[in-house]
Amino acid sequence: MTSTKAKVDLRDVARLAGVSLGSASRAINGAGASQAVQQKVEQAAAQLGYRPNHAAQSLRSRLSRTLGCLLPDIANPLYAQVFRALEDELLGVGYLPLLANGANDEDREVRALSMFTHRGMDGVILAPGHERSARLADALKALPMPAVIFDRELPGQHDSVLIDHAAGVRGAVERLMQLGHRHIALAVWQGDTRPVRRRIQGYRAAFTGAGLGVPDLVVQAENVTASAFAEISGLLARPHSPTALIVQGTHMLTSALRAVAARGLRMPEDISIIAIGDTPFAREQDPAVAVLTIDMQVAARHLVSLVLSRINEPSLPARRERVELRYEHRGSVVGPGRR
Repeated sequence: MTSTKAKVDLRDVARLAGVSLGSASRAINGAGASQAVQQKVEQAAAQLGYRPNHAAQSLRSRLSRTLGCLLPDIANPLYAQVFRALEDELLGVGYLPLLANGANDEDREVRALSMFTHRGMDGVILAPGHERSARLADALKALPMPAVIFDRELPGQHDSVLIDHAAGVRGAVERLMQLGHRHIALAVWQGDTRPVRRRIQGYRAAFTGAGLGVPDLVVQAENVTASAFAEISGLLARPHSPTALIVQGTHMLTSALRAVAARGLRMPEDISIIAIGDTPFAREQDPAVAVLTIDMQVAARHLVSLVLSRINEPSLPARRERVELRYEHRGSVVGPGRR
């Protein structure tokens, strides 16, 4: 019986009580749970023999109820959506997020982690722009509070929430193949980050899985729209130009639409387009642009659940959650019309 109790954590209590992890955390911490929830959680804790971690309990009186959020580029609509979803989840459990824009700048990211420490944040959620930075790895290792990683592969053992880019892009390429496309291009930004690596991996896997050679139709643009326009224009000018194009994000979608128009081509009659990431811009095109998208609320819920669990139970083993990158069909995708 003793060994069973030792394995019980707050997730088990929340599950038995039939409440969210955040609600269970508020009840255990005395942070404003309703009387009904408080009673359910207390009964579940007693039934399971749950005892909060004593080290964490001793710190509770010093909790700031704030979390640091470090994102690589808040001008990117994807990360704006991430923060809004995180804010909704955190406010719902009595936490206030503090946003730091890393701007894909190593110095800014390291300074942000230092600032979070000095401000006494209870935890950190981060998606840095630099996965291979030794300075960032050292700064992360030195953090005195829990850190949860969003969609990055960093050294060390960390709780993380990862988007399944490889499966999502592979599935999109396979859908295009089913429509008859073979000249399928992929345009992503430069940078050695997990999303870029996994998207290219999924693209290549679709062709090899179909028994086809991988075409030389992957371009990586510098992080400016002029570079993206030039790279995509170069693809469209080739003798065997792509009949379908998958692009990363809103800025690259903008460049792709400009490049298509500049060549006198039409979407989808001459070229089908899929964007990675759903935004109003993609939906407002005529026709609307098909997308690969994630449920941001699900991702945010996983991130908040992991960081709250780590605050309450520091000794838990590192955990990893995955979020699906799903395809949403729209009018920008049809069978190839030119070949």
